[in-house]
Amino acid sequence: MDTFSIALPDEAAVGAAAKPGGGRAAAGVLGLAGPAFVDVFARAGHAAFRRDLERLAAAAAAGRAHAPQVRAGWENLKLELRRHHDLQAGALWPRVERAVAGHGPDLGVVAELRAEYEGIGPLVVALDAALEDDERGSGELVAAVRALRAALEVHLRHEEAGVLALARRVLGPADWAGFAADAVSACGSRGVAVGGSGGGGCGEGTVPWLVDGIAPLERSRFLTALPREVREMNRMRWEPRYRRRRLWSV
Repeated sequence: MDTFSIALPDEAAVGAAAKPGGGRAAAGVLGLAGPAFVDVFARAGHAAFRRDLERLAAAAAAGRAHAPQVRAGWENLKLELRRHHDLQAGALWPRVERAVAGHGPDLGVVAELRAEYEGIGPLVVALDAALEDDERGSGELVAAVRALRAALEVHLRHEEAGVLALARRVLGPADWAGFAADAVSACGSRGVAVGGSGGGGCGEGTVPWLVDGIAPLERSRFLTALPREVREMNRMRWEPRYRRRRLWSV
């Protein structure tokens, strides 16, 4: 793929957050893998992608996409999209494919998602280019945001109705345990945990991003589903640090 290519997990040591207890808390987040991963993290992530693209579309329409916090928000969105894809394409989708081996229609569901994502990378690159041109008044940014939103919406809907539903049906406890182990390992790898936008590790950067701006009831449901140590890390360290970044503010 292009410059938006995704680094797959390596063999780096487990432990995403640098502060004491952060690695255990991040492991606790990803240790929810299983049906809880589908119900809590995948769907929350999809809602966050939609939310941030709405913010970017509003900033572009208002001619404010060049603002530093908007650009930082876009860089963070790209980082979270890479993380989301790495965990699913590197650890979840292959398990689903093995579980449905020999059944063409189910294999086609995963193949469709892989093909869709290949088309999202160039749209991200095009949006990056439009952001640079927008500073010179090119007028192409709104169209680039619209194109990415449309493609990603199709992809997320197919993921929700296809692979995530299929995973719930065909994966057993051993599959989910293996996915959890792979996810924790990936979160500690350079390909997933380290990003140039100051987002922190998987737990540190992602948990406060997921609850950014969501309704109080949904926020309570999400946080209640997390282990106590994760909730405490988010309340005391992760979310205050995230809020200081003031992503998307203009």
